[in-house]
Amino acid sequence: MEFTVNHQALAYLVAAILFILGLKGLTHPASARRGNLYAMLGMVIAIVATLLAREVQSYGFIIAGIAGGAIIGGIVALRIQMTAMPQLVAALHSFVGLAAVLVGIGTFLHHQHLGLLNAVLMGEISAGVVIGAITFTGSIIAFGKLQGLLSGAPVKFTGQHLLNAVIGALTIALAVHFAMTGSLLSLALMTVLALVIGVTLIIPIGGADMPVIISMLNSYSGWAAAATGFTLHNNLLIIVGAIVGCSGAILSFIMCKAMNRSIINVVFGGFGSDSSAGESAGAQAAEKGVKSAAVEDAVYWMEDAGRVIIVPGYGMAVSQAQHALKELAELLGARGVEVKFAIHPVAGRMPGHMNVLLAEADIPYDQVLEMDEINPEFPGTDVVLVVGANDVVNPAAKEDKTSPIYGMPILEAGRARQVYFLKRSMRPGYSGVDNLLFYQDNTYLVFGDAKDTIEGMNTALKGGGH
Repeated sequence: MEFTVNHQALAYLVAAILFILGLKGLTHPASARRGNLYAMLGMVIAIVATLLAREVQSYGFIIAGIAGGAIIGGIVALRIQMTAMPQLVAALHSFVGLAAVLVGIGTFLHHQHLGLLNAVLMGEISAGVVIGAITFTGSIIAFGKLQGLLSGAPVKFTGQHLLNAVIGALTIALAVHFAMTGSLLSLALMTVLALVIGVTLIIPIGGADMPVIISMLNSYSGWAAAATGFTLHNNLLIIVGAIVGCSGAILSFIMCKAMNRSIINVVFGGFGSDSSAGESAGAQAAEKGVKSAAVEDAVYWMEDAGRVIIVPGYGMAVSQAQHALKELAELLGARGVEVKFAIHPVAGRMPGHMNVLLAEADIPYDQVLEMDEINPEFPGTDVVLVVGANDVVNPAAKEDKTSPIYGMPILEAGRARQVYFLKRSMRPGYSGVDNLLFYQDNTYLVFGDAKDTIEGMNTALKGGGH
């Protein structure tokens, strides 16, 4: 039976439905695995339907590309550490942007050769190339910041916003000129300027805002894919691009709300490791010093507690401590202690970072609670164990009006009876803001690698405690 356009349209419809079901599944950890399977099945159907189209005349380069991509993707997936997932996501976004640029330029050259150019097509190419180029270089800068190749501090200079405005205006003018005339020079200049905007937009964004930026770049990649779909007259690409673009934008909005900031403030007012406020509350509290504790001290209080709340952060990811934490939760649970995990929307380096790590360790979903659910429980909690989190539990967000994170909703860990904070050093979190929780009377710092410390706690609990 010949594979017709109608067959392809039906296959694309089925794939689109599976993508939507996959996205719905990803809204909760319990259904996330099923959601991924739906999305993968949808992608298989979409690829097969595309390859069976009559327009495909030769499979040589296509098979070579699929094989090469599969090999590279498989190697990366097997070797990637969970701590590097945010960087990987940023890198994958850059590929989507680059693909949009290359498809746009290739489509223009092909249609120019055939004499089939028109203003609508060139307008679609302009949108795809501009959004794709911004996504490409913006994602590369985000990757560099997350990987530590570039400083996490915001890079700012006088006239930065004016420069971005001028470059943006020139890019739009060149895009309009290209759409009207088909000028190859306008296309080249437009692409170069869009690549520059991607850099200048992301370099002033500080480390504390990187989770939002990852989400925002995800949205950009979706819109780049949708624009490419219009260029190629591919309805499925338009649908999927729009889904990704909208979901990324919605997630960015949710995360900004969790930080009590607007997306405009994030993009144009990012903060990072350079805090130049005067004699802040953090500086005053530092004069009091901090109290440190041994592993045995924390175990003594936790094994006699009624409830223990564990707050994971990027430090848990770095030390790969999630499996040791699961064992700790099981050991405490066996002693009748109620154990819960508290998740902040922007904990880690990307949306859902902590949820992924805890799911990897098979920690029951009903023990993992979001910020709004868990905050009322802190005052009645005996012990809070903070594992490498920092900015998301910092009382400066509520108490220090000079702090860059003032107004950001936090996990109110400091309201518990005892707080044990696992830290390698006294260095602040990714935002560079000093943590007032270090200096509270009920807080004790346990210095050392998080995984080693938790394994020490597990050993002490197995030894019978006190």
